[in-house]
Amino acid sequence: MVYGDGWADPLGELALIGRAAETEIIDRLLGDAFSGRSGVLVLTGEAGVGKSALLAYARARADGMGVLQTAGVRSEAEIEFAALYRLLRPALDQVGSLPPPQSAALGAALGVAPGRPANRFLIGAAVLSLLSAAADDRPLLCLVDDAGWLDYESAVALAFAARRLEAEAVAVQTPPRPCSSGGS
Repeated sequence: MVYGDGWADPLGELALIGRAAETEIIDRLLGDAFSGRSGVLVLTGEAGVGKSALLAYARARADGMGVLQTAGVRSEAEIEFAALYRLLRPALDQVGSLPPPQSAALGAALGVAPGRPANRFLIGAAVLSLLSAAADDRPLLCLVDDAGWLDYESAVALAFAARRLEAEAVAVQTPPRPCSSGGS
């Protein structure tokens, strides 16, 4: 199952001129996910240098992978868990299969279960568990665009999970964009 509603491919054939080194790294990351090895790639650079095009390249090369994706949105940067909800929405049916404390924490954070969001550790652990579960059937690619505009709580949960990926067959790609808003 391919998760997400997809991004339009503005490049058609995705011929990224002068990006051989970057596309080779992306291809290696995707190949590692197919081999059961997780990885994280953070794309850095000024606005307009083509980070989103590299994400589109990764998305186009993700044949046979599940894909979850989100993007930071300036107008939602102050809405807790907005980006996390967008990323995980296609996999929310699996929240109930998480350990009960994680299920309750993530469900409350994303507004799909009653209660107040629990501590950051439980939410981060739940995100890691959910990504692992989503990668059970086939490798998973998580794409995060405009990470600088992620709400603080989503950024913390995603960073927590990304740092702990090991053999879950999950590849995460994110281009950060510094911005002046956000929590601390």
